Amino acid sequence: MSRIHDALRKAAQERAAIAGPELASPPQARVTAPAEQLAVPDVMGATELSARPALARQDSDLPFDHLLTQCMHPKWHPDPNVNVFSNAEPIIHGAEHFRTLRSRLYQLRNNQPLRTILVTSAIPGEGKTFVANNLAQAIVRQSDRRALLIDADLRRPRLHLSLGAPAEPGLADYLGGTADEPSIIQHGQAGNLYFIAGGSRATNPSELLSSGRLKTLLDRVGAEFDWIIVDSPPCVPVADAQILADLCDGVLLVVRAGTTGSEVARRASQEMQARNVVGVVLNAVEENHVHGSYYYYQGANYGYGDNAPKVNR
Repeated sequence: MSRIHDALRKAAQERAAIAGPELASPPQARVTAPAEQLAVPDVMGATELSARPALARQDSDLPFDHLLTQCMHPKWHPDPNVNVFSNAEPIIHGAEHFRTLRSRLYQLRNNQPLRTILVTSAIPGEGKTFVANNLAQAIVRQSDRRALLIDADLRRPRLHLSLGAPAEPGLADYLGGTADEPSIIQHGQAGNLYFIAGGSRATNPSELLSSGRLKTLLDRVGAEFDWIIVDSPPCVPVADAQILADLCDGVLLVVRAGTTGSEVARRASQEMQARNVVGVVLNAVEENHVHGSYYYYQGANYGYGDNAPKVNR
């Protein structure tokens, strides 16, 4: 857990270094690229492992051919402001750093079972949805790799906005018993990225997530995918992330410099202490304040905070 605390503490230090004594807001990057500056701690090395064999797929209750024919096939319209791989020429720095993050997950998987990754943050506005989306996009850029991206932030589902995808039916509908697996899985573009949106507005998200049906979903479809990336609510304000972490193989914690205070950092570390945290992504750091073995991506602001665009349904 020392790596987590160090990275969280570093975020608070960067905040002080950038803001000065009055703790002013960090300066906005003057770029047209998407908005997160991504920092991946160098804890496993950085060699690209695109040729590494995939984790063996096992038999599942729902064969992939059945899922492919029965799932939804909407036309997605990805938002180029938050998708680093969406343009004909990917944003070089952003794409490369997500490839690095992908490679490190493969390296970790050499030593432990690792298929389902939860992406969370301490508080809203730190860029967890941005990281979850682009990590999944990086995975399916490899040949013969399938990824399932799940929006499990039932309190404020946003991944469908990044993908330009339908918001429902989705996970909340499945957990509530009004939809089955194929009806909530979307395959909306060429390639091997599949998506489950948040779904209908949920009034009892914690109860839905802890009902047991999410485990059923992961058990029934999970073996057909090389990776499952799950976007969750922040871990400090609500208990949903802890519920989800217990169903996932590993956790990525996203921290935004200039936002996360030291007390919040300690709380996030405590909340995730019993979970398998496989890495910390330090986000939105000015490059002239970078020290040590970190990799950064600079782009435009996109988050889960008060200034984020509203969800249209």
